[in-house]
Amino acid sequence: MKTSFYPLQFDAILKDRIWGGEKLKSILHKPITSHITGESWEISTVEGDVSLVSNGAWKGKTLVELIEMFPDEILGTRIHQQFGKQFPLLFKYLDAREDLSIQVHPNDELAKKRHNTFGKTEMWYVMQAEDDARIILGFKENSNATEYLENLKNKSLLSILDDVKVNEGDVFLLETGTVHAIGAGIVLAEIQQTSDITYRLFDFDRVDAQGKTRDLHVDLALDAINYNKVEAKKDYSKNQNQPNVLVDCPYFTTNLISLVASMNVHATGETFMVFMCVEGNFEIEYENLKYQYKLGDTILIPASMKSFVIRGKASILQIYIS
Repeated sequence: MKTSFYPLQFDAILKDRIWGGEKLKSILHKPITSHITGESWEISTVEGDVSLVSNGAWKGKTLVELIEMFPDEILGTRIHQQFGKQFPLLFKYLDAREDLSIQVHPNDELAKKRHNTFGKTEMWYVMQAEDDARIILGFKENSNATEYLENLKNKSLLSILDDVKVNEGDVFLLETGTVHAIGAGIVLAEIQQTSDITYRLFDFDRVDAQGKTRDLHVDLALDAINYNKVEAKKDYSKNQNQPNVLVDCPYFTTNLISLVASMNVHATGETFMVFMCVEGNFEIEYENLKYQYKLGDTILIPASMKSFVIRGKASILQIYIS
């Protein structure tokens, strides 16, 4: 009997954060119940936070279970060969009501050695930004461990870090080792390697509701940091009804589809695809069935779905591994 595959959606895994707010509900329709929800994990196989299918015949199944049953059909033949039955990416929406901590992520080699996990290359697509919203991205000028530690000790770290104004639609690729922080007043989509390893460098001396500060990882971060100035912002085109490349790196490719009518999508079956709807509404038509999506929806397209149509008026992030 032939198994019918279809576009998969998952229950949002909601994370309260000291810096979070309520925009994931008011803007992206997530079912949050607190005033400090910072993250919605949309597709995840991180241990303890594995996504559950929310639609269709496989509702209630975990993504791990589906991959176990249908590795080639879900992941794609090449991705299955490359990663085994691991899902290599993690997809999130973030709402920063306050500044996030200044942090850095280790590369694959360091993460494997210390944590037996992937490193954490990530990208951001800014969905909303208040007028004065800014992010921290690397150093203003090439630096070194001595200068960094001296400024950390003197609480003057911000003076040597580059701070960048952001606007809706801005795209940033944060390679491992890049010191960074999302600033207050920003909602964004985040695409990253499957890893939850973060080294926190500075947290503005904040305390939680119990009066406790969060742990810092100053020593672990020392050899994870890239002390050179980085160029993380990406320029891109917005041609309608076709993929426009935002980021093309070894870990993922992300395109922006500015959909104003309809577009045929063709795939090879070698890799899965993910759509994140960052504006508007659209539908997928596949095997004479139509599936409707809105702002804030994230959809996993199994690799076995090789040909389908999307139509509507929307901005869609299209992610796959090339």
